[in-house]
Formats: sequence, structure tokens, C-alpha cells
Amino acid sequence: MADILYTYKNQVYANITNQCNCRCTFCIRSHEDGVGDAETLWHKKDPTLEEIKAAMDAFDFTGYDELVYCGYGEPTCALDILLASAKYAKEKYGVKIRINTNGLGNLQHGRDIVPELAPVVDALSISLNAPDAEKYNAVTRPRFEGAFEAMLSFAQEAHKVIPSVRLSIVDVLPEDQIEACKKLTADLGVPLKIRKFA
Repeated sequence: MADILYTYKNQVYANITNQCNCRCTFCIRSHEDGVGDAETLWHKKDPTLEEIKAAMDAFDFTGYDELVYCGYGEPTCALDILLASAKYAKEKYGVKIRINTNGLGNLQHGRDIVPELAPVVDALSISLNAPDAEKYNAVTRPRFEGAFEAMLSFAQEAHKVIPSVRLSIVDVLPEDQIEACKKLTADLGVPLKIRKFA
């Protein structure tokens, strides 16, 4: 079985699904089988809630105050398991919950999932990737029409009810695109994080 919990740069991550609704050109899944101390993040089949809880129970959370849902898939594709396991980790181990997401959960499920996330999620990091729909579609290659606009709307709605919400880009973007992303996120009222490419 693939690793469900793994550590990387002094953080603990939950790898709960290999499903994804994008095919990003830069996705690490194309280059590596694992990240950090994970031997492989490829599940033969996605883990059950019971398997995820067992992995949490076997993990020593000492020194970790946050559990980040980020693996070889989009966490919101496994929404029910995400919500139930996050609630379990929060209540049993006292960790904060962060989700690294592409922000397309509403399109994936055909409804607004923000009210479902709000009770258990402390932070969202949403991949912006580009300053406009054309560039976003070229790099992210989403399954859905209107993905860029839906992702921005998701970020705005989440920002109203989840304590920490930010959009993110990587510093390898051209400077003009970085500046355009800064303006876009300022207009949206959602903070922007510029991540180092590593």
C-alpha cells in the first residue's frame, strides 16, 4: 500500500486519493513516485476511512500541530473521506487542518462544498497557477469548463468562513504574470503566497 501519512520539511501530510480533475504540466506525479519520507504515494486503490484512521493512530503527532491534506491527488475528490478523517484527526490529535487544493471542489461535486469544509478546515492553500483563464487552462489542463472562474469564486467564498485562505503561485512565473496575479488577488481580497520552486 502507498503511504497515507508522510512527512516532508517538518510537516505531516495526508495522501488520501490519487484522483485528480486536472493534468497540470508541472505535476510532480509525472516525475517521482514519492515525496519526503514516502516511498510511494501511488495507491493501488484509494484508502478507506478506516485505513486512514489506522494510519493516523499509528503516527506519532508529537511536535506536529498541523495536518496537511496534500498527496498524489486532489483531496476534495474524496470529499466524504476528507471531511470524516479531518474531523477525526482534529478531535483525537488536536491538530489544525490545512488542505492544499486546486479549488475545483464545487465543480467536482456540483454544489458549494465550502459550508461542509468550514467546520473542520483551518486553512486552505489554493493553486492559482496563472493570472488569467487562458494561461491557467494551458498549464493546469482542468477537466471542467469555466474552471478558472470557479476556482476564484471558491477562494472568495472560502475566505469568508475559513480562518486562513490564500491563493498560491510559484516564483518561476514570468515577472509580468506574477504582478498580474498580485493585482488579481488584491482585487479579490484573498492573500497571495508566492512559493519557491523546489
